[in-house]
Amino acid sequence: MQALTHTMRNLLRRLAVRVYARRVEGRLDTEQGPKHIGVILDGNRRWAKAAGSTTAEGHEAGAAKIQELLGWCAETEVEVVTLWMLSTDNLSRAPRELTPLLAIVESAVRDLAGDGRWRVNHVGALDGLPERTRTVLRDAEELTRSHTGILVNVAIGYGGRQEITDAVRSLLAKCAAEGQTLEQVAESLGVEDISEHLYTRGQPDPDLVIRTSGEQRLSGFMLWQSAHSEYYFCEVFWPAFRKVDFLRALRDYAVRHRRYGI
Repeated sequence: MQALTHTMRNLLRRLAVRVYARRVEGRLDTEQGPKHIGVILDGNRRWAKAAGSTTAEGHEAGAAKIQELLGWCAETEVEVVTLWMLSTDNLSRAPRELTPLLAIVESAVRDLAGDGRWRVNHVGALDGLPERTRTVLRDAEELTRSHTGILVNVAIGYGGRQEITDAVRSLLAKCAAEGQTLEQVAESLGVEDISEHLYTRGQPDPDLVIRTSGEQRLSGFMLWQSAHSEYYFCEVFWPAFRKVDFLRALRDYAVRHRRYGI
C-alpha cells in the first residue's frame, strides 16, 4: 500500500510539473528569447554518486540529456547552442577516468551528427585531443555541414584562457604573414581583431549562459564572448535537468533588462 501511495505521489508530482511547464512556455515570447545559449553541463559525477551509480553512468546520463535540451531549444527558436562537454583541465585526469569519458563524448558527438537536425561545430584545441577524438569531430562537422538546424558548438578540449591565447597567436601569425611589424600590430589592434580569431568567429556571442549543479562561476567558459551575457545558475545536476528548468531559465532571461555592460 505504501509503495502504491508513493507511486501515485510521484505521478501527481510529474503531472504537476508538466502542467506548470506548459503554463510557463505559453507565456514566453520567443521573439524576445535568447538566440545563442551556452550551457555548462555540470554535475554528472555528483548525480551518479547521489543515485548510487558509477561515474561513467553519470556521464552517459548527461550525454543522453543533450538531445532533449536541443529539442527544447528548437521549440523556442534558439539558433546557436554551445555545450561545454570537456575542458582542457579534464584532459589531465588519470587515463582510467579520461579514456571512458572520451568514449562517451565521442558517442554523443556521433549521435548529434547522426540525428539529421543539427549542424555540429567543434570549439576547442584539437592538438590536445587523441587522434580518434579528432577524427570523430572532423567527421561530425563534415557530415552536418549542409544541415540548416541549430548550430551546435561542442566545446571539447576547451578552455577560455586557451581560446584567447590561440586567438592572439593566430592573429599575430596572420599579421606576420602580411609583413606587419609588432609595432604596427600594437598600434592598430582592436577588439574585433581578436574576435575574428576566436573558435566561435563569425557567430553571435551567447545571450544566455546556463550552468547546472548549483555552482555559481564560469570556470573559464567563453570568457571573451560572455562579456555581456546573462547568467542563469540552476541547482539541479545536469542529468536531472528538465524542460521546466530550461523554461525557467528563459523566463528569467526574459524579465531582465539587458544593459550590455553599461
